[in-house]
Amino acid sequence: MNSDEKTQLLLRAKEWFTEVIAINHIQNTRKLINISEFNVNPFLSTYLANFLTGNSDPLSIAKALVYPRVLGTSITTSFGTNIQKFTTEVLSAFGSTTSGIDIEFIDCLDGQKKYCQLKAGPNTINKDDVETIAGHFKDVINLSRTNNLSLSFDNMIVGIIYGMENELSGHYNRITTQYHFPVKIGQDFWVRLTGDHNFYYELIKSISEVATESDFSNELKDVIEKLSQSEIIQSLSNNT
Repeated sequence: MNSDEKTQLLLRAKEWFTEVIAINHIQNTRKLINISEFNVNPFLSTYLANFLTGNSDPLSIAKALVYPRVLGTSITTSFGTNIQKFTTEVLSAFGSTTSGIDIEFIDCLDGQKKYCQLKAGPNTINKDDVETIAGHFKDVINLSRTNNLSLSFDNMIVGIIYGMENELSGHYNRITTQYHFPVKIGQDFWVRLTGDHNFYYELIKSISEVATESDFSNELKDVIEKLSQSEIIQSLSNNT
């Protein structure tokens, strides 16, 4: 990958994060002025408010409801469910027409052709996904034999966009230990794809620039203020 190609890839990644992740994140956050967006646990809400701020006034309860949603569940789910868009919009140059495969590329470390399924992070598959992934890979190997191609287990990989090897869940480890397909994560994956040892960290920096360009803090305060005025939160606060 030359300098211009790297610049374009980083730019596409930044645009994708802005248009697919950040915009949806903002839209989902704005919905949180409505108490119906939450399953309020009256036993925990005031406890968590006190744990967070030292009191259980309406604003504190609202913060205890909103913060976990906007800083955790909402954005994490959005990133994971949109990974296919990342594949088609950011990594389109590596796109695959093979069933069950997201991208194909020549591994810059070992020079072998790789057929890759992309996943978001180190804890993003479940037990059933392991068999599904292994099944797709076996199908590709079997198909290659009928087409007089020589593919082995090493040609099939799971590529994980972020994380470190010691963070991999047991499900990912099963793909390697039980089915013998390689799993490449974080920097290792991006080096193999791009040949650039710094690309992973440049990608993180590029995407993090979206945050500095889209300060939502004042609007978040407004969301919390409006949520705190709901009757349910007012009632919880008055009963403590």
